[in-house]
Amino acid sequence: MKKGTILKGVILGMMGMAVSTKAVAEVDPNFYIYLCIGQSNMEGQGQIYAADKEVDERFLMMSPINYGGREMGVWETAVPPICRYDTGLCPADYFGRQLLEGLPQEARVGVINVSIAGCGIDTFHPENYASYLKSWAVESWQTSRVKAYDSNPLGKLIDAAKLAQESGVIRGILLHQGETDAYSDQWVTKVQRIYEYILEELGLNAEDVPLLAGEVVGADQNGQCAGANTTINKLPRKISTAYVISSKGCKAGSDNLHFSSAGYRELGRRYGTKALELLGVETAISQPKPEGSGERSIYGADGLRLKQAQRGLNIIREKDGSVRKVIVK
Repeated sequence: MKKGTILKGVILGMMGMAVSTKAVAEVDPNFYIYLCIGQSNMEGQGQIYAADKEVDERFLMMSPINYGGREMGVWETAVPPICRYDTGLCPADYFGRQLLEGLPQEARVGVINVSIAGCGIDTFHPENYASYLKSWAVESWQTSRVKAYDSNPLGKLIDAAKLAQESGVIRGILLHQGETDAYSDQWVTKVQRIYEYILEELGLNAEDVPLLAGEVVGADQNGQCAGANTTINKLPRKISTAYVISSKGCKAGSDNLHFSSAGYRELGRRYGTKALELLGVETAISQPKPEGSGERSIYGADGLRLKQAQRGLNIIREKDGSVRKVIVK
């Protein structure tokens, strides 16, 4: 072999190493990414208020499809609706906010949400999705949602997640599904298969990427599908890295099937609090801070933060993390 050829090969090899090193360096360990899957409550049915659209620029979302003016694979500020343009407020909205409250200032949070109203868990099952969707999606509203994901919602999630891994680190999976079919141990087994498949496809370890599964609207809210919570709470027995997020006290909407906007905010914050706990971060909820270490904050009855107390019920979180209710007449 000629010296020129050898030299050229060495140079190209060094260039390849440089490109590879640069690509690795661009992955930000302080960019916390979470994948979200489910049916209508994760899709989001809550009314979006002006205050909900006030989003920290460090909270981002990536659309897994080209839809409603959003481009697949592009990070943008997570202004609701997060799932699709035809959805509403969802748990992921306040999940991200809660995380940012506990993480360092240099941290960012990103979410990718693939959810379809009314769907069963087989929608995301790697072996069952095709036959299930063919038989399930028969009405126009169903077919339009399924077609938006090229009839493979899980595949779209995986594709987007791989792009996301080029810029950050996947830290967990948020699940909210079960109203349709979480009434037997078979559902638990299917969730386990989906979870393990996602981990395998993305080269992730369960210990680093927990599964956070939220309860559906509970019996305390006269939830239509509250019975599904019995099955959902079996997940940690089957999956050691699965954690259930309680929906108790999260206000329901008028249909007692979906959460109200206030309910979505509270449930989302509970997801966030659990995620912070698993990351080893103490929060005002899990561990009161020493006096003078935090800031006094005021919230309305709907869970939205206020600049000052207003007429009616105000929830005040003091600097030490204690919470009290004050009614202004």
